[in-house]
Amino acid sequence: MSVPDQMVGAVLVYDGECPFCKAYVRMLKLREHVALQLIDARSGGASVDTTVAAGFDLDEGMVLRIGERYFHGDECIHVLAMLSTSTGTLNRMNAAIFKSRTASRLIYPILRFFRNLTLKIMGRQPLQLRG
Repeated sequence: MSVPDQMVGAVLVYDGECPFCKAYVRMLKLREHVALQLIDARSGGASVDTTVAAGFDLDEGMVLRIGERYFHGDECIHVLAMLSTSTGTLNRMNAAIFKSRTASRLIYPILRFFRNLTLKIMGRQPLQLRG
């Protein structure tokens, strides 16, 4: 995906009860031309409904929507890395790792496994929002 030069609106639907997801979206700093709206999937709402209706399983990964285009799971974090700034150590690490499409594909399933394990240990239920 090429990074646009003009202002772009984006919506990121994530699990607000997942400590990793919450920390990730808090630390993420995107380029100035990206207006990112964060949506906690557990809060529901139109963006969550639209994402699920488009066929995405939110227990399998976050979903980023830019315009009419959706990016799910490993593709989502790859695109976010492409749109991120180099401000801060965590953003630089995120970009260094996930700007690689291959690294995103290989690492994301491991991250999802630990997310699911952590939620189970914490006694939190899966989202169970599937398209």
